[in-house]
Amino acid sequence: MGQAWGFGRYGGPEVQEFFDRPDPVPARGEVLIRVEVAGVNPLDHILRSGLVDGLDGGRPFPRVLGMEAAGTVLARGEDVDGLEVGDAVFGFALTGGGTYAETTVLSAPHTARVPDGLSATVAATLPVAGTTAVDALDQLGLPAGATVLVNGVGGGVGLAVARLAVGRGLRVIGTGSSAKRDHAEAVGVRFVDYTAEDVTAAARELVPDGFDGIVDLAGGASLRTVAPLARDPRDVISVGDMSVPELGGRFVERRIDRENLERAARLALDGLLAPVITAVHPLSDAPAALATVEGGHASGKVVIKVA
Repeated sequence: MGQAWGFGRYGGPEVQEFFDRPDPVPARGEVLIRVEVAGVNPLDHILRSGLVDGLDGGRPFPRVLGMEAAGTVLARGEDVDGLEVGDAVFGFALTGGGTYAETTVLSAPHTARVPDGLSATVAATLPVAGTTAVDALDQLGLPAGATVLVNGVGGGVGLAVARLAVGRGLRVIGTGSSAKRDHAEAVGVRFVDYTAEDVTAAARELVPDGFDGIVDLAGGASLRTVAPLARDPRDVISVGDMSVPELGGRFVERRIDRENLERAARLALDGLLAPVITAVHPLSDAPAALATVEGGHASGKVVIKVA
């Protein structure tokens, strides 16, 4: 038996609970891991709310929160290639196993070995935030010297996008609240504080001819405010708002296979995708970790250190 943090039904934070569960048995194409670190993401509370179907693997309640983790392989299911018992790995819990737990199962095709020199803490941030940053910038395909606006730069994905963009030689302007300024500027962003200035006016002053690309992390009204700042609406990529095609833009095309995980890990080792980790919580403090992210107050990446 091992401890886990999850939810007994769909709803808000009030449905969350700690509970004990037996070690999951890895099914075909899965590996059982002892979790060392789990990443915390907005998707976690969205899944808990019941607004997204198809990522629970049909598992009964209570379900475990969390979609990404790093740890050590304890057992393999059938038809698992390239991963062995004892390997340090990181990846996605795509079949409902959750990651806020002492042990869990990861989807083997969406799991990779942690390379030498990369910590489990950094590796645990790469499946969601790291590969999303790679995908969004690859989709834009901007050359060095181009300008990109990161809308909602202060969170884990936003800062990953910004750091990677700076490493590619892009000029990066980012929007966020005043609390996010220091971390954004530390990675090379020209920061626009939406709580203190008119975003459109400030952005047009910095880039009068319009942006070569926009990566949107905020969605909603904020997306609709910044989208007209792009020189070409097709170069607006949204990570969190699937209505972006209505504005002429595109939703991010995600690649979550082992190859892209390995690529993100190499970029992290080279310092081009180093996450800005601002909070490390023990599993016992998982409610506070998720509450920070759910409330929109997280600056950078929040993780839960389990082992």
